[in-house]
Amino acid sequence: MSGLIWWIAAGGLIVAELFTGTFYLLMIALGMVAGGIAFVMGAWAHVQIGAAAVVALIALVVLRRSRFGNSKRRGDASRDAAVNLDIGATLQVDQWRDGRARAMYRGAQWDVELAPGESEGARLYRITALEGNRLIVAAER
Repeated sequence: MSGLIWWIAAGGLIVAELFTGTFYLLMIALGMVAGGIAFVMGAWAHVQIGAAAVVALIALVVLRRSRFGNSKRRGDASRDAAVNLDIGATLQVDQWRDGRARAMYRGAQWDVELAPGESEGARLYRITALEGNRLIVAAER
């Protein structure tokens, strides 16, 4: 097997990765680079293929266990302060109607809803989530 094939395959996977943005093809490209390095070191074809497979497999497992590859760890964006910068901000609610209200926030009128288990007794509320165009709030303590 010609060593040039390993480098062309790695380059092709890197270019394909630019279109997908998932990092998985990049990990397989690392395996192709390992196969190319094995060729340069004079290894037989089956050792080159084995090196490419082992490195790609290890890279894929490491990626899958990292924060970049595991989508199951991603939480609900409606309650994530890193996604919605409004979470944690406070606002004043003057009048409630069955756990719902309209309140001025950031220069506009917003629909406001009490979080489960919260009461209407406070004047200041902290935003705990955004659901569509509704602010979910809890009493500021």
